[in-house]
Amino acid sequence: MNKKFLTLSATGIAAAIALAGCASGSGTGSSGTTMPMNHGSTSASAPSSSAPAAAADHNAADVTFAQMMIPHHAQAVQMNDMMLKKQNAPAEVTALATKIKAAQGPEIETMTGWLKGWNESTQMPSGHSMDGMMSDADMKNLESAQGAEAARLFLKQMIAHHEGAIMMAKTENTAGKNADAVKLSKDIVTAQETEIQEMQKLLATL
Repeated sequence: MNKKFLTLSATGIAAAIALAGCASGSGTGSSGTTMPMNHGSTSASAPSSSAPAAAADHNAADVTFAQMMIPHHAQAVQMNDMMLKKQNAPAEVTALATKIKAAQGPEIETMTGWLKGWNESTQMPSGHSMDGMMSDADMKNLESAQGAEAARLFLKQMIAHHEGAIMMAKTENTAGKNADAVKLSKDIVTAQETEIQEMQKLLATL
């Protein structure tokens, strides 16, 4: 079931970004993706035109992908933070939560940088929905759960969350124009499909 959780405040997203930015490790996702300074520009001889070229080298699909994936990732970081605070949680599950957070935090920063470089809003327009988002009730349930129960709930929720991200990433993969954004979308699909398999195996042991 796809649920919507579209009430993340700017403060909450900023806090998630700050927390994620402190995480170390390469993680999964796009470990090779960095904040691009020259989006898709192939001309090294004309630095004065690099900024206009960067701003032009994207389309509406790229913008939508970044605007929607930022709060989607931010909620995942919140979920991982909740899991990492649990007492008596299985070590394999907390290790996975650490890995996911370490990957998605830097991706939030990268996509935010793209939108600013494109002179586009970093906020998602109202009226858009995102697949796989948890509701307020889902988040409260995860926050209150403990031990193995929390681990099972986290895995089930994160699988659904990843499935939603993969759907959005596949749309960018086919409709996007910006090379860096398309690469990130492919990296997200590859990493999160692998993590879903890992989570399904862990869930079967709990």
